[in-house]
Amino acid sequence: MTKTSHWYTPLDRRWLSSALAFTLMACGATPQEEAQEGATSIQEAELAGTTRVRLMAANISSGNNQSYDPGEGIRIFQGTRPDVVMIQEFNYGDNSATSIRSFVNSAFGSSFYYYREAGAQIPNGVISRYPIIASGEWDDNQVDNRDFAWARIDIPGPKDLWVVSVHLLTSSSTVRNTEATNLVNFIKANVPTGDFLAIGGDFNSDSRSEALFSTFSSVVSTASPYPADKNGNVNTNASRAKPYDHVLVNSALRTYQTSTVIGSSSFSAGLVVDTRVYSPLSDISPAQSTDSGATNMQHMAIIKDFLVPSDTTTAGITVLSPNGGESWTTGSTYAISWSASGVTNVKLEYTLNGSTWTTLTSSTPASAGSYSWTVPTTATTTARVRVSDASNSALTDSSDAAFTLTSSGGGGSAKVIINEVLANEAGSDVNGEFIELVNTGTAAADLSGWTLSDATGTRHTFASGTSLAAGKAIVVFGAAAGIPSGVTNAVGASTAQLNLSNSGDTVTLKNSAGTTADTVTYASSLSGTDGVSFNRNPDVTGTSYSLHTSVASTSSSPGKRANGTAF
Repeated sequence: MTKTSHWYTPLDRRWLSSALAFTLMACGATPQEEAQEGATSIQEAELAGTTRVRLMAANISSGNNQSYDPGEGIRIFQGTRPDVVMIQEFNYGDNSATSIRSFVNSAFGSSFYYYREAGAQIPNGVISRYPIIASGEWDDNQVDNRDFAWARIDIPGPKDLWVVSVHLLTSSSTVRNTEATNLVNFIKANVPTGDFLAIGGDFNSDSRSEALFSTFSSVVSTASPYPADKNGNVNTNASRAKPYDHVLVNSALRTYQTSTVIGSSSFSAGLVVDTRVYSPLSDISPAQSTDSGATNMQHMAIIKDFLVPSDTTTAGITVLSPNGGESWTTGSTYAISWSASGVTNVKLEYTLNGSTWTTLTSSTPASAGSYSWTVPTTATTTARVRVSDASNSALTDSSDAAFTLTSSGGGGSAKVIINEVLANEAGSDVNGEFIELVNTGTAAADLSGWTLSDATGTRHTFASGTSLAAGKAIVVFGAAAGIPSGVTNAVGASTAQLNLSNSGDTVTLKNSAGTTADTVTYASSLSGTDGVSFNRNPDVTGTSYSLHTSVASTSSSPGKRANGTAF
């Protein structure tokens, strides 16, 4: 019955469930009574003995091969910060373990767990903030290119969460109901009745009256209200006319459903994520308004939030410094300090514009209480820092008010430009495409959180701590495998591709605040020659671009001046 599975022996905590539920009821702490009063009230509710768990169903691939390579889906994941995702069409890069891990790291974080079914053309999978203690796949005998992917997850509290990622067939409602019947039988045979259960994914359902919902109702709740977007639309296909996608949970978990809260917005029944209508878009940064309308994007993601009884340890985080009003000098080193209880590790982030957040470290011991930070070289009056539980992003605190970064006046300033681009790689190895950046300023540039995009979307986000010294170059290749021997200070694109068009494209460099630092639009005349890059002419100082063979005697010079000398 079970094709593959991985079992571990978790501590059986179910005996606590009834007592804890009774205690919450006696205190009047039912999830339906939670009032949304901003992030502070969310944190207070969770400190009172609950943990917010955000579930998402996501078939939001937009790549030509039903993959997440282009980056639109990645930005949606980053902006909505789900805890557990039932994901469809789980393809990325070459689908190696390294590529899939890279995708999870980029979209969610290096501390997330995942399971991806094996041997499927468009596999289902599960991605989780919390440990996956068992996982596998159940046969979907109506289709040969994917199955039902399931995982048992050790969420906080006395109950485990079982989730099943599904992708039902488009052929007919009769076939979909057969798939639903088979899945219900698997669930009844394998999932303990005392645990939480969620079925999520792409049902391809034309309406909510399909028989599959009646079939699923024997194990999960299918009743309204339904998640909706900012305009109240509950449908999820590309044209927003049909209810394709769903997160359905059993009655034990539905008891704890609460409003989905993102930034200043609250969605009582959950959220349909359509970036084309979402506002303010800054609440789900770095998602872009065009992401949900991208080519090949056929579905909207679905989110539901739950406040589940948590373990009894009281947890809390408070930012101590900078907490607002400070004036720090750009490029200098200061201490971020905080207090924490009941937290093992914390994640540290900062923003220069109040909306775009850059990670300093995804995990550092909470007990340290401080972190040495060399602040960016960009002056701003709207900086803040954020400290979060590394294993529970909902437990967080940020600076109470903005602080200022000012230039010392004598340290110079950084200026980073796009100097050389190879859009038409030599041969057919697209890993060899590259973009060369040069810092022509007089001070080092902190590239943490800076991005490189083409006309389609973001292709690379620089890792936290990346610095480019004055007068030096850094080169971003399509992938690390494309970096030639001897080329130093080079990285592979964080999305594992640059995907620059040979017929013309636009390359844009933006800083961590989302401001364009440099951009170049090129025509096929600069990218039509195999293996020949285009370069500023004159090198570095020019304001226009020419084929590299017109600037120097070689076809390209990644990481070096056009004449082959070192920067």
